Amino acid sequence: MVDELSVSGIECWGHHGVFEHEKREGQPFVIDLVLGLDTRPAAASDDLRDTVDYGSLVAQVKAAVERDPVDLIETLIHRITEVCLLDSRVEWARVTVHKPNAPIDATFTDVTLTTTRTREDLS
Repeated sequence: MVDELSVSGIECWGHHGVFEHEKREGQPFVIDLVLGLDTRPAAASDDLRDTVDYGSLVAQVKAAVERDPVDLIETLIHRITEVCLLDSRVEWARVTVHKPNAPIDATFTDVTLTTTRTREDLS
């Protein structure tokens, strides 16, 4: 049995993109996470040590987005997914990266990429 833990709308500032101005000026990125894990041990113990500390996870994800620039959101999402799967209790992670200010010459609302990975997928 797998439960789902979600954290949506994590706001970060990153310098990712293929254009020089994206790397120089930076732009907002918004991250959504869904993690598959068994929450029964934490429910039985009522102890934070028996589950994923989503406060710490969000800080780690934010740091992963805000560190060294990459060209593609595909590379960025892989980095974030690796962070989510560091905790052995996480069976799978679904990550969405929003790039609302992507340099597109058209009116649009958002650009997103979503990926779902298991620990085995990253091996």
